[in-house]
Amino acid sequence: MSNKLPNGWKEYKLGEVAKIVGGGTPKTDIDEYWNRDIPWITPKDLSNFNGRYISKGERNISEKGLVNSSAKLLPPGTILLTSRAPVGYLAIAENEITTNQGFRSLVPLNNIDNIFLFYLLKNNIEYLKSHATGTTFGELAGSVLKSLVFLFPPLPEQRAIASVLSSLDDKIELNRRMNETLEAIARAIFKSWFVDFDPVRAKAEGREPAGMDAETAALFPDSFEETELGMVPKGWRVETIGTVLELAYGKALKEDCRKPGKIPVFGSNGQVGWHDEKLADGPGIIVGRKGNPGIVTWSPTDFFSIDTTFYVKPKGPCKSMFYLFHNLCNQDLVSLGSDSAVPGLNRNLAYGSQMLVPSAKVLEIFDKHIAIIYEKIHANDKQNRNIAAMRDALLPKLLSGEVRTEVRS
Repeated sequence: MSNKLPNGWKEYKLGEVAKIVGGGTPKTDIDEYWNRDIPWITPKDLSNFNGRYISKGERNISEKGLVNSSAKLLPPGTILLTSRAPVGYLAIAENEITTNQGFRSLVPLNNIDNIFLFYLLKNNIEYLKSHATGTTFGELAGSVLKSLVFLFPPLPEQRAIASVLSSLDDKIELNRRMNETLEAIARAIFKSWFVDFDPVRAKAEGREPAGMDAETAALFPDSFEETELGMVPKGWRVETIGTVLELAYGKALKEDCRKPGKIPVFGSNGQVGWHDEKLADGPGIIVGRKGNPGIVTWSPTDFFSIDTTFYVKPKGPCKSMFYLFHNLCNQDLVSLGSDSAVPGLNRNLAYGSQMLVPSAKVLEIFDKHIAIIYEKIHANDKQNRNIAAMRDALLPKLLSGEVRTEVRS
């Protein structure tokens, strides 16, 4: 810490500003300890968690489970910090909550703003990790956490700093929720047109398709025919996936070989980084091959697909990447795995699966509808990256006092 502190700022040990609370796990073989009303959080619940506030995890415990274990009921606003496997996942309890023993949670005292404390810890994850000990996996002991020293401004300035940073994260969260809604709309359109066949059913019954203009409705047939996939709209074809697309192999690109750039790098479970060189033109579809076989991911831009993945090259009668993406998401690709020790997608089995291919005119109008949705999703994602970069640049400056905030009475 600097010897010259900003005016009014003081150094405190974490144990002086927050109560440090561990967690616990009720006995798993006693049914009445589980599946009741008390949220119970594990580090796994935070592994893919992108927000700030968490209200529940995969499992709940009962009052008896709480009483008969070392789990503790934590108040809303508690900072949840994973202390092992791994150290450094963070969230704020939105309501009363409990955790397993993989946490050292912080209940702020009266002179500490909980949101400020959340950002303070977020800015010092590597510092926290450096104090973990253990041979099998690093663990941050409660006694060590209590002794760590940080710089704190007066409470009004804590709140002002928290407000600035929260406003940025609020916008990120708003965009994220908007994208979830937009993705749900795109899935609903696909399901209505190509799974439930709502426009075709309406026309077959002499009705106008709901929410569809006459020009679009005219592109759909008004009857069905029997196929290997059952009754499908008349004139639409059933093809094997192998005649519609190629699952091309990704290319090895270790993390230390990636160069800073604007090209997203995809692994079997989604984006894993950035690079300055593309492997394929976008927009594109990435399919998990090893590790997370069958997971389907969309890239709105040129991309690099690493060697644990396939990427889609359309061929034959269907050129719509939007249709292929949603269709592949609906396929049970996860079940088409190899029998090796490492789970993997068997490409030849995938090629033999069947896929419905609508008429070119219907696919063309589908693309027009869906492109608008995905353009907005991409714009929101891009804005979120810019906001996150601004927040991350501002965070250490605000927390060190290098940049001061205006405190309003």
